[in-house]
Amino acid sequence: MASPSTTWLTTRTAGVLAHISSLPGDYGIGNLGPGARAFVDFLAEARARHWQICPIGPTGYGDSPYQLFSGRAGNPYFIDLGELQDAGLLTAADLAPLRDLPAARVDYGRLYETFWPVLARAYDRFAASGAERLGDFGSLRDFRRAQAGWLEPFGDFMALKAHFGGRAWTTWPAEFRQWTRALRALAPASVRLEADRQAFYQYVFFGQWERLRAYATERHVGIVGDVPIFVALDSADTWQNRAVFRLDALGEPHAVAGVPPDYFSASGQLWGNPLYDWDYLTRTGYAWWIDRLRAAFELYDIIRLDHFRGFATYWEIPAGAPDARQGRWRKCPGHAFFTAVRAALPSARIIAEDLGYIGPDVVELRRAAGLPGMKVLQFAYGHDANNVNLPHFYPRDSVAYTGTHDNLTTRGWLEALTPDVAALVDDYYLLGGVRSAWPIIRAALATPSRLAVIPMQDLLDLPASATLNRPGTNEGNWQWRFTTADLASLTGEKTARLQHWIHLYDRTGARPLRDYSEPPQP
Repeated sequence: MASPSTTWLTTRTAGVLAHISSLPGDYGIGNLGPGARAFVDFLAEARARHWQICPIGPTGYGDSPYQLFSGRAGNPYFIDLGELQDAGLLTAADLAPLRDLPAARVDYGRLYETFWPVLARAYDRFAASGAERLGDFGSLRDFRRAQAGWLEPFGDFMALKAHFGGRAWTTWPAEFRQWTRALRALAPASVRLEADRQAFYQYVFFGQWERLRAYATERHVGIVGDVPIFVALDSADTWQNRAVFRLDALGEPHAVAGVPPDYFSASGQLWGNPLYDWDYLTRTGYAWWIDRLRAAFELYDIIRLDHFRGFATYWEIPAGAPDARQGRWRKCPGHAFFTAVRAALPSARIIAEDLGYIGPDVVELRRAAGLPGMKVLQFAYGHDANNVNLPHFYPRDSVAYTGTHDNLTTRGWLEALTPDVAALVDDYYLLGGVRSAWPIIRAALATPSRLAVIPMQDLLDLPASATLNRPGTNEGNWQWRFTTADLASLTGEKTARLQHWIHLYDRTGARPLRDYSEPPQP
């Protein structure tokens, strides 16, 4: 009999965290092409069963994958343009400016300037050819029909946003300030053309995504996606679904989201996302949220639900406040919401991102919902007197991380410790004075947590300069990438070491977990 578990985590496995933007690629940012498949091959060889990523949608100002123009669309930056060249839609000359972009970081300014004209050229050639399909992606017409519920509003939103000079939809003329099916007829021809381009970009993105996911599945690698709790105010989601959010008649928020002062920021974090109208969501059976989660599970094997504590109580900040310190806690219908989710999606595998300062109400909600929480080894010292992030306290119904996309790299963290904390960490992990991520990686794999996830920067043992995101800062984030040479540096001895530890700590997912012993086999 399998070991009892209050969550869906019933085996011990390991994974690696690396966002799509960080992958190797030839066009200025990671994409869904050969670099992604090479990364999957590495995971399969190491016997890591999971690949965790950040949200994959199109990013806005600041390039954060947690501030998206749509929670349903894919980021066209992640399209493998090499495939469009192979199909005759682009030439080597078209791609030359993108090939000149840095390989070890994302230069979003130069990428923005060069990428979109190239992708538009590919669509225009496709449209001029009269073709109805690209490669084995199926019919573009069928794709548009199947995805119309979100694709039409998204295409119109992006086209109108370009037409109005990138301004937020709350500043558009009144006739365009909320999506309707009749809206496109009011728009000029240039807007309709751009909306068609945007639909094509999504067709290519999801064709490549489905192929990559199938490739990963064949190699026994599941994808852990990420669903942010909030959506951006300036997004197709909010523009199309104004009733879901607490907005005034002009579409401006009454209050916005964030978090109070914490480990990451003395003034809290003012995210600025619109807050949900939970009364409306309750009356409609949480249909909007359930549809959002169902769509996510069409893309991912597991999802990480960001800012889980916001389903118990959320931090409400008055609109126009200078920072998050003016906020207050508000309750929302967490138990009723997750009961509805479980009824609609009974096989859903969800990780609750329950980091930060949380109270017993959040823990109780997570347990009642049957979700594993997260534990971060970097939080084990100098952070909390009642420190549940010390590895020997980890429950098996949890996911252990050396760090997340919001942490310093583990080597950077070790190098920044004060002498007194460094001595404790050195003693606990038997570092012997070494400031390397690898002993911490081994400790994460050895924890009781059923799933252990290691950021790619830690496998490469990189310093703090390789940190992906620093919460509370607006510049230099989401730019880190690894190269083909970096990935090659892990082959051989390091992959063998990782594979050995995964086997040593029973993280292959193959060994049954029991609460009793059996006699030796003859």
